[in-house]
Amino acid sequence: QVQLVESGGGVVQAGGSLRLSCAASGNTGSINTMGWYRQAPGKQRELVAIITRDGNTNYADSVKGRLTISRDNAKNAVYLQMNSLNSGDTGVYYCNAVRVFGLRVTYWGQGTQVTVSS
Repeated sequence: QVQLVESGGGVVQAGGSLRLSCAASGNTGSINTMGWYRQAPGKQRELVAIITRDGNTNYADSVKGRLTISRDNAKNAVYLQMNSLNSGDTGVYYCNAVRVFGLRVTYWGQGTQVTVSS
């Protein structure tokens, strides 16, 4: 099992910045990809950004150039630096980790609220 704990959410004005953190614990040795997803009110959960153990990244088009994902394998942590935030970034942000050990198992954090006020 893997446990994921997010932190860093809050309320920020449009144009501001926030940094989200996610710490993984448990059976972290076989974690491959880590990432961030978000869910706005009334909408489905969507990919924000993912990063592999080797540092390869993939971003949603709507966040490219504004949000940056990074990872510290030694600390089993993933981060999301969010700049130039707008109201479309409001939602609950979930940390995600995928273990691959013959099986592929996905884990989710409890989520952290990000609210961008105009």
